[in-house]
Amino acid sequence: MPDDRAAVRQAQVLVDDLFDRKPGLYWLDFTLSTSLAWALAAVYFIDPAGPLVQWGAMLLAAIAFFRTGTFIHEIVHFRSGEMKGFKWAWNLLVGYPLLMPWVLYRNHVEHHSHLHFGTPEDGEYLPLAAMPPSETVKYLVQVPLLPLLAVLRFGVLGPLSHVSPKLREWLLVRASAAITNPYYRKRFPGHHERELVRSEWFCFAWLAGLALLTAFGPMTGIHWLMAWALLATAIGLNWLRTLAAHGYGHAGDPRSHLAQLDDSINLTGQTWLTAWFFPVGLRYHALHHLLPGLPYHRLGVAHRRLLADLPADHPYRRSNHDNYFTVVGRLLRGSWSSRGDATVLRRWQTGG
Repeated sequence: MPDDRAAVRQAQVLVDDLFDRKPGLYWLDFTLSTSLAWALAAVYFIDPAGPLVQWGAMLLAAIAFFRTGTFIHEIVHFRSGEMKGFKWAWNLLVGYPLLMPWVLYRNHVEHHSHLHFGTPEDGEYLPLAAMPPSETVKYLVQVPLLPLLAVLRFGVLGPLSHVSPKLREWLLVRASAAITNPYYRKRFPGHHERELVRSEWFCFAWLAGLALLTAFGPMTGIHWLMAWALLATAIGLNWLRTLAAHGYGHAGDPRSHLAQLDDSINLTGQTWLTAWFFPVGLRYHALHHLLPGLPYHRLGVAHRRLLADLPADHPYRRSNHDNYFTVVGRLLRGSWSSRGDATVLRRWQTGG
């Protein structure tokens, strides 16, 4: 732990002036990204120029929604009471319509805890590199189901749970967290339940409005299928991006701060790919784990300063990788080598 603190302090003193958040930049980036996403979605649904333009618009809309959706990560790192208007705007324009209000991601703080990171109690860590390949396949094939599950959760189960305490408790434990670890089981914290309930009713109202437009207005079943395709594509981009956030090879023991850094990844190459595949600072995931308080618009500057001034033996230097495909290839090789050993999988299935 003393070594951990010293290494973190070495980095922090070099970037102490970069922790200020620029609200104007957040609003500008969010407004442009969200406006572009909805404009492209309109082209996709209206189809004014034929299928080539329509499906091109769908892909670009998915990328834009993916970008503006990743502001959820910044939101959960806001200090208490910080940028409340931004949180409301993000929910109203992105979170509620896409059925992913920011409160579902409040469990992200556990991902930075030395008690939870890399354990079955971490909703964002699934050790695919130490599990049989079938787990990686399951991780990927579930993506098309996620929009359907979101509709079920907010359109049916959420309202019903308010008249069924048993169902309510099940939802709070099993279906109220944005996770990639399907074995995560933890009750939603009571101090956030008011925000969750408000979000549930906003999401239900959105779905009810769409249902009325389908029953009495211009929407048809085809539009629902198109919406599913758009949302599944946006979610799929994030699912694929997440494969290169960590090494995902640990067996489930708690990790110190530096041990978290050793398992986290910065992607510093493939500029054309990382520009849209790792938006809002996500390419600097190792830096984010080293110094979680840095806002996304400061990460690039901080990274360059750390590489210029940190000692040659500082562990941060080991976290940088040039190629997304190399990182994912390493994960797949680890999974293949674990194909006959289900020890880690059983640990996740049993919760530790």
